[in-house]
Amino acid sequence: MNTPTELAPGLVVRGFTPPLGLADFRLAAFDMDSTLINIECIDEIAAAAGKKEEVAAITEAAMRGEITDFKDSLRRRLALLKGVPTTALDQVLAGRLKFNPGARELCAALKAAGLKLVLVSGGFTFFTRFVASELGMDYVRSNELEIADGALTGGLVMQAWGEICDGEEKRRMMLQCAAEIGAEPRQCIAVGDGANDLPMMGAAGLSVAFHAKPKVREQAMVAINAGGLDRLLSLLA
Repeated sequence: MNTPTELAPGLVVRGFTPPLGLADFRLAAFDMDSTLINIECIDEIAAAAGKKEEVAAITEAAMRGEITDFKDSLRRRLALLKGVPTTALDQVLAGRLKFNPGARELCAALKAAGLKLVLVSGGFTFFTRFVASELGMDYVRSNELEIADGALTGGLVMQAWGEICDGEEKRRMMLQCAAEIGAEPRQCIAVGDGANDLPMMGAAGLSVAFHAKPKVREQAMVAINAGGLDRLLSLLA
């Protein structure tokens, strides 16, 4: 593993010397929860059911890579949300969800440079639709909560591509979108914070860990450990 270099407080690079040419990249794929936004949406939904501590403990273990089967961890958490009214989703969106510092600025700069943006999330379409619209995402993949009689069933809706967007699906979606625009994996940027982001980060030409779990920081080419997402722009020319 290449030795990390701290260029500035909270900004670490590994395996390259900045700046990289922004023109060398054509696509950027982003995780959502705790990357583009400040919360883990599933944990905040759980709060409405009085089960935040239990659900958040599973989320944390999954993001750290201590639970290696993301699909199983998600199903376990969803089961605890059975019966939560859909009004809880509205409450989270209106009262808890905020964009992380620099998210809007980074996405705007990448779009202005001609990159396509991909949102790939193990979270839920209820939230990714809003985030994608606000940030101008070109492609989105996430999980669809199953709802019946105004409440969560504890399950997900099967979509054309599958049921659960896990780490491998994030990687596959990023590479599929790249292929659609005629881009190579080396022309992709992947940004995330949890263990389920590592597959796509490993396939991209530039991997970025944002306020990430230790396992992710250790494997990323760029680790932003302090400040906003737009700090990435200081490494691109």
